[in-house]
Amino acid sequence: MTIRESLFPADLKLALAIADEADFITSSRYQSLDLVITTKPDNTPVTDADKATEKAIRALLTKQRPDDGLLGEEFGEEKIDAERYWIIDPIDGTKNFMRGVPTWATLIALVENGEVVVGVVSAPALKRRWYAAKDFGAFVVFDEQLPKKISVSKISDLKDASLTYSDFVGWNNKGPAFVSLIDICWRSRGMGDFWSHMLVAEGAADIAVEPTLAVWDMAALDIIVREAGGQFSSVSGERGPHHGSGLSTNGLLHDAVLELLNRELS
Repeated sequence: MTIRESLFPADLKLALAIADEADFITSSRYQSLDLVITTKPDNTPVTDADKATEKAIRALLTKQRPDDGLLGEEFGEEKIDAERYWIIDPIDGTKNFMRGVPTWATLIALVENGEVVVGVVSAPALKRRWYAAKDFGAFVVFDEQLPKKISVSKISDLKDASLTYSDFVGWNNKGPAFVSLIDICWRSRGMGDFWSHMLVAEGAADIAVEPTLAVWDMAALDIIVREAGGQFSSVSGERGPHHGSGLSTNGLLHDAVLELLNRELS
């Protein structure tokens, strides 16, 4: 199914235009020999491309939506007590970006009255872009072709499910439960970051899970998965992207995954 861009909600049109600008900046710096890499106080890397991209996005939003708030990974928050605010991750997968691995993306989300209502995930090195808006559906664009509506899978049994994740770091006391989930599922792959969750939205995978994430890592993923017919929550079951971890499923498997991940703690 395709849909004409003239029918897109205004905020989604803006988010897509912002993604175009972000792609121009990130693509021009990807695999650059003079890429500048520094370490943030939390010991995670940041590049000049992360900073330049977020600055450009902030400038566009200040011009186009001056009354909206903004929360970005690199430069913090502005007016996030507003009814509407944007959440930006200029480069999700910075470690991949700086090593030349093409699995990285700009994440753009709009929160309205506490709910994510617009989300864009743009991964130019993969030639893919996913997006969604509330009650509008979720779509993917590959290599600048026409957008295609996406939906989650119909797998209803864990033993038939495909599981994606980043790695084993961060599971701590839920580690044994996570290993049990891997053992039960049909197959598992360490895709990681945004891509795991977008594979769930496309129906190519059935479960994506990460134990530790920031809200800017999840906000755009949340609505795309939900508009594709799936569910998004923390690994403890709280709905939405505000609870420090991320679990995407096709919906049919969500309760079973939550039960398994949390049952073995007691």
